[in-house]
Amino acid sequence: MNPEERRTAIVAATRAVMARRGIASTTVRDVAAELGTSSGLIHHYYASMDELLAEAFEQVAREDLERVCGAVDAVDDAIGRLRTFFDVYARDDDQGMQVWLDAWSEAARRPPLQRISRRLNEEWQALLASIIGQGVADGSMACDDVDAVSWRILSLLDGLALQVVAHGDVISIHEADAWARAGAERELGLPSGALGLTLAR
Repeated sequence: MNPEERRTAIVAATRAVMARRGIASTTVRDVAAELGTSSGLIHHYYASMDELLAEAFEQVAREDLERVCGAVDAVDDAIGRLRTFFDVYARDDDQGMQVWLDAWSEAARRPPLQRISRRLNEEWQALLASIIGQGVADGSMACDDVDAVSWRILSLLDGLALQVVAHGDVISIHEADAWARAGAERELGLPSGALGLTLAR
């Protein structure tokens, strides 16, 4: 392998270990074992485990963000775009949110992970703000502060998603989705059901 291929393989191995063990429990030794190589090789390409974990997390998290961006970009009207945002965000696979939960838990102790998670979080908020800004501009939505409303909706979504991951037997993904849509409708002065509010799919 050339250096770029080797780095790609190391990140892929890190992602595999992270999915099984979580970010906090992923070690250089684990990644080396996944690759069938030595820990020394990992250290040759990455100055620290924190740097490697941050890169692996960014790759996983950015795939989710790009998937949502692609779906939203295929829709023209603001309400349709926001409804699509919720449709793609709400999924039965909670692995992506589990990775975010791990990242937030570790961010205070791992500065590279904190920088990446903050930047990605800001990109999620910017996407929501662009949709809501379009809605305010065309009169289909109403709010006084697009950025603040975007942060509140994103926080509601993330908070409910984390409840589903941690306490799925108490709050279902369908309930969390419905409550988040209802909250966004109230924030934006939309009629009930405008965002496709449902408690069952």
